[in-house]
Amino acid sequence: MFVRTLLVAAATALLALPALAANPKVEFDTTAGKIVVELNPAAAPKTVANFLDYVNAKHYDGTQFHRVIDGFMIQGGGFTADYKQKPTKAPVVNEAEQSSKAGLLNVPGTIAMARTSDPNSASSQFFINVNDNKSLNFRSPDPAGIGYTVFGKVVSGMDVVNKVAKAPTGAGGPFPRDVPVEKVIVNKAVVLSN
Repeated sequence: MFVRTLLVAAATALLALPALAANPKVEFDTTAGKIVVELNPAAAPKTVANFLDYVNAKHYDGTQFHRVIDGFMIQGGGFTADYKQKPTKAPVVNEAEQSSKAGLLNVPGTIAMARTSDPNSASSQFFINVNDNKSLNFRSPDPAGIGYTVFGKVVSGMDVVNKVAKAPTGAGGPFPRDVPVEKVIVNKAVVLSN
C-alpha cells in the first residue's frame, strides 16, 4: 500500500512538472486589441527577466507603439501617449547568439528587444516582427553581426499586430515618420497565470 501511494505521488509530481516549467505569457491590452506573447526564458534568461521586471513594474501601461513599419515590425515600450520617454533601468546584455542557437529568429510573430547600434543597449523597448527579418538575426560576434535578441513569440492576437503594422503612419512627437496616425496605446501589460 505504501509503495503504491508513493508511486501515485511520484506520478502526480511528474505530471505537474510541465505546468511549473511552462513559459510565462504576457498580455498587452491595447487600443487596437489584445496581444499575448509567450516568453522563452531558456533561450534568453536575462532578457526575459528584464522584460518581466518592466511588466511587473507597470512600465508598459500607457505607452504607445511609436514606430510602425508595414512589412517589417511594430515597436513600443519606451514612450508615453504624449511622446515622453520613460526612464529605464540599466541595459540588458545582448543574448542574440544564445537565442538564435535555440531556434528563436526574427520571423513573423516573434518578439525581440529594440536597441541602439550598441549591441548591449536594450532596456525596455521591444518590437514584434511582421516579416522574416533575417538581417536582424545573429550572424557573428562582432558588433555589426550580433543581431537582436528574440525572446518569445505571439501566441494570440497576431491579427492585432498585423492591423497595427498596416495602420497609416506619419510624423508624431519627436519622430519624423513611422508613427501611427491613430495612436495605438498599451492600456495594460500583465503576466498571465499559467
